[in-house]
Amino acid sequence: MESLPIFFRMADRQVLLVGDGEPARAKLRLLLKTPAKIKWVLSDPELADAARADFAGTPSLVISVIGAGRITAGDLEGMSLIYGAYGEAGPDQHLAALARRAGIPINIVDRPDLCDFTTPAIVDRSPLLVAISTGGAAPVFGRRLRAMIERLLPQGIGHLVGRAGAFRGRLAEILPSQGARRRFWDRLFDSTNPQHLVGLDEPAFTRHLEDLAHEAMSEQKRGHVQLVGAGPGDPELLTLKAQRALQQADVILYDHLVSPAVLDFARRDAEFIAVGKRRGDHGKGQPHIHDLMVRHARAGRHVVRLKSGDPLIFGRAGEEIAALRALDIEVELVPGITALSGSAATAQIPLTHRDHASAITLVTGQVRAGSSLDWRALAGPDRTLAIYMGLNTAPNITAALLADGIAPQLPVAVIENGTRPDERRFYGPLRDLPDLVTRHAIKSPALILIGAVVPLARDWSQNRSASSSPEFHDPVAAALSVATLALAG
Repeated sequence: MESLPIFFRMADRQVLLVGDGEPARAKLRLLLKTPAKIKWVLSDPELADAARADFAGTPSLVISVIGAGRITAGDLEGMSLIYGAYGEAGPDQHLAALARRAGIPINIVDRPDLCDFTTPAIVDRSPLLVAISTGGAAPVFGRRLRAMIERLLPQGIGHLVGRAGAFRGRLAEILPSQGARRRFWDRLFDSTNPQHLVGLDEPAFTRHLEDLAHEAMSEQKRGHVQLVGAGPGDPELLTLKAQRALQQADVILYDHLVSPAVLDFARRDAEFIAVGKRRGDHGKGQPHIHDLMVRHARAGRHVVRLKSGDPLIFGRAGEEIAALRALDIEVELVPGITALSGSAATAQIPLTHRDHASAITLVTGQVRAGSSLDWRALAGPDRTLAIYMGLNTAPNITAALLADGIAPQLPVAVIENGTRPDERRFYGPLRDLPDLVTRHAIKSPALILIGAVVPLARDWSQNRSASSSPEFHDPVAAALSVATLALAG
């Protein structure tokens, strides 16, 4: 984020606008919507006379004439912002240099290299404002996006926001607690159609809000916990329900595998607590995580336990649910897209296939001491095996599979950072699995897929190891061969 989006108060401010043409008039129309005092400097006396006629009776506007490039430092005194729209390199650069020396932020139309700030595309539902910026890179795209948002927001929404703002004083009398007031607003907009609120007259609107506030005051405040699946990493794969949970949470306990882009959906004033484990760092133990959830929920907070993928798959959700139920703390599950589904989708590996896999098995590579798995029952040419957290135990897993009679040439995929921008995929035969992990320095999070569906991956031929090609029946190549023969016949 190269620019910080902020809203600049314009009351009791002076703005200098310089330029003769339509770009200057466009900026003027925007500035006249604010309470600022505007000094518009034109270089052409005839255009200045026309402007005075067009904007006669506008007390906040003063129009003057100064030749292009002849503005001096004295003309900038008392200004808070400057807009330049000469459209000529020399005068624009002269104005920008004066502004820099005076320490006044300046915007030069169509010259992002001379700008301290840019004016976003604006959806105006005052007091509700939506600002969209492309940093000057693609203004047309910003305008298109503004048009889309214009269609989404009803015209009356601004009036609704203004009425809600006017109710804040009364609400503070009913609900002194800031947290209670925030929950009231969440409840209001979650439970009431905004269009219905827009249609209420002033007394009915106030009664509706007062009734909700008194209901909130009379209810005993109880905290609760949501176990939320963050998905495999791509923030676009976060569910709508998970987004809503993050935006309403008071406390977020998150694992280190959760993508920072997912955390960006959360409330900025929520408390973020990292509780995940890393290799060589066990983080906060499971009993401590239970204690954090219980302690914050008992304090009346909305707690989100955010887990990568889906909380019900190797996420220890069962233990956390049991701990919360034992203490009569409300718990809700919000499922997420699994690492398996997300990674297979980006690689375009069908997890089931009529010809190659009629079953899927998910196992963890972190098997408890003393436990054993029947690998022959888990893997084979007619099923797909997905191994979570198996990088460190890849040699043991490979040895166990081979010892149980699994074919050494059975295809394997190792997918690192599935669905994320830095995703990597490597393929080979089962016997090469440990070598794939070490040779390519694969790091967690990574998923191992084993089965006859793996060669259906879109990049199987580019990223497989050399030893995988001659020994395994490639279903894609076979299908192409059959199709070629059929056409030839």
